[in-house]
Amino acid sequence: MTTTSRDQKKTETDVLSFFRTFLAKKGQDDILLNREQHVTWLKKGLQILPTNFCGLDASRPWFVFWISHALEVLDGYDEALWRPKVASFLGRCQHSEGGFGGGPLQLAHLAPTYAAVSAILVGGGDEAYKVVDRRTMYQFLMRMKHPEGGFRMHDEGETDMRGTYCAIAVASMLHILTDELAEGVPEYVRRCQTFEGGIAGEEGLEAHGGYSYCGLAALCILGRAHSLDLHAFLRWAAQRQMGLEGGFQGRTNKLVDSCYSFWQGAIFPLLHEAFRQHGVDVALPERHLWFSPRPLQTYVFLACQHPGGGLRDKPGKSADFYHSCYSLSGVSVSQYDLDGESDVVGDSANRLVRSDAFYNVALEKAERKTAFFEAAGSIEVDGRRIDGREGSGVAIARKYLLARAAKQ
Repeated sequence: MTTTSRDQKKTETDVLSFFRTFLAKKGQDDILLNREQHVTWLKKGLQILPTNFCGLDASRPWFVFWISHALEVLDGYDEALWRPKVASFLGRCQHSEGGFGGGPLQLAHLAPTYAAVSAILVGGGDEAYKVVDRRTMYQFLMRMKHPEGGFRMHDEGETDMRGTYCAIAVASMLHILTDELAEGVPEYVRRCQTFEGGIAGEEGLEAHGGYSYCGLAALCILGRAHSLDLHAFLRWAAQRQMGLEGGFQGRTNKLVDSCYSFWQGAIFPLLHEAFRQHGVDVALPERHLWFSPRPLQTYVFLACQHPGGGLRDKPGKSADFYHSCYSLSGVSVSQYDLDGESDVVGDSANRLVRSDAFYNVALEKAERKTAFFEAAGSIEVDGRRIDGREGSGVAIARKYLLARAAKQ
């Protein structure tokens, strides 16, 4: 037996123990999300972090986003309370030459830039939206653009699939997406699709759930997902849901991890929309979208809720803000079909606020920002008038979902 197979066996045994302990006393309908406990734990983190987090000082916008988004899907985010605080702090993280750093006076970097803009959308109002300098943001994104089609994470930094998604998603959220920003992106992402079907962080590496989401979501925003082999992508993604645990693994022959509830789970609605928009010859399901949402929710609810609040990777791990955010995001995505009808494991109170698969903010927040940034209009950059947009793919998807909702 190899180390990998021993670890897999132990994880299965641990998860099965949680399932059996609960189901020996109660039924599946009694499964409960400890909502209030998680909300209390998350709010503490949004106010102050312990001193042992000092090593993550360059990730402060991420903590704002992870906690804010986890609260909003739990319906525990008080906009009136948190919006001005979030706007004030993130405004101090904005670099004078565009983008956001990992904290005040830090180097602009695409990862905290995405986190900051997403947290601003969660804030959900003009006070937050106005924090972003769209002109210098556009200049920053263009500086990060690599000649081969991807994006550097920061000045003289690495180029990988994270940078591509962060740049395209930020430009889309702020309605400053242009042809020159998008140039070469479909070809770059396509070169990173592996023989397995998923997408690697860089060309020639292994397919990975997080990078697969990033590459696919970027192309779906642009309306260019058909640049990929979508059938191979679907086959790879469908094989990542674990048969016993119910959650997803991030790569072939790896362990289940609750964060992939989103990174892998959100791939399916994006693939569905990509197939629909481009008329690819494949049967499009109306509800389950090629994976099983109920086993996924069961894994998160029974094996990943920490008794002290927050959610964890798997049994035996501690709760953290990252896994709290992405496990809840994945559950949220899994609970809704195309018409907004919900499929919730356990108590009906386990239903979460619906999350948008393109940006990973509440769907209503993704729609709310549109009116503000459309009204903001074009920007002037280096003497040029830039008429940005949201992206054809995400715009078409939103109209389609709204039309379906209107028929209900």
